[in-house]
Amino acid sequence: MSVVDTNRPEAAASNEEITATDASPREKVRQPGRWSLCGKRALVTGGSRGIGRVVVEELVALGAAVYTCSLEEEELVERLKEWQAMDLPVARSVCDVSVHDQRERLLREVTDHFGGNLDILVNNAGTAIRKSAMEHSAGEYSFLMATNLESAYLLCLLAHPLLKASGSGSIIFVSSIAGVVALFSGPIYGMTKASLNQLAKKMACEWAKDNIRINSVAPGYISTSLTERIFSDKELKDNIVRRTPIRRVGEPDDISFMVVFLCMPGSSYITGQTIPVDGGMTINGFYPKYD
Repeated sequence: MSVVDTNRPEAAASNEEITATDASPREKVRQPGRWSLCGKRALVTGGSRGIGRVVVEELVALGAAVYTCSLEEEELVERLKEWQAMDLPVARSVCDVSVHDQRERLLREVTDHFGGNLDILVNNAGTAIRKSAMEHSAGEYSFLMATNLESAYLLCLLAHPLLKASGSGSIIFVSSIAGVVALFSGPIYGMTKASLNQLAKKMACEWAKDNIRINSVAPGYISTSLTERIFSDKELKDNIVRRTPIRRVGEPDDISFMVVFLCMPGSSYITGQTIPVDGGMTINGFYPKYD
């Protein structure tokens, strides 16, 4: 990509092009599209609430066309009304991503909507069942694996031809620090998130030849519907905050900023990474007092 900075007298006089390799830092920042998603097409799963909702809104605000899905039809319809009132053009469909037939239908709908094009896939849909290993039933194991891991993996396979055709595809897994360190979120939940982190590494190597980047964003404790019960326990919430160097729980915005950055051309040399966004919780081995 090259750019002409017409604000510089010498550029105006010579109309000389400046390439990405010899541009000054200021000229690089001014390169068209470096921090924009204009013209990009994105699919975000689980976009009706929490992190997914804010990711959808952030992508649209930066110029992307977005398609999202949710298991909850009433919630999705209500969200669409809110987006329309905000003049945010978002297409949507009801889909349980843990069900094979519904995943395939979703990709057909996305393909038709975007005319066979897709640049970004954000695998955000997921859930948690907080139980000990001995308490989990076989059905709960299957449900968590299908919802959190299998759906993301198989959606990637279905979306691969579209992302490859774009020439600069980006896949983001919304993982968790429960896949990096041990938390009381349940062993199966942690296992699914750790698997997503490893999947990002493997697929990043395999699909680099197709100009597709894959990364995981690992949130810490974020204020969403999944953590309402945790945060209703004041003592538990205070313990979480004390263990977090930034001394607060996270908000969905904290995660959406990283997700969207990893979709931008400015992050084009980042792939296969697991990036915790957790206020520093995973770096705090034991640092009890730092006020």
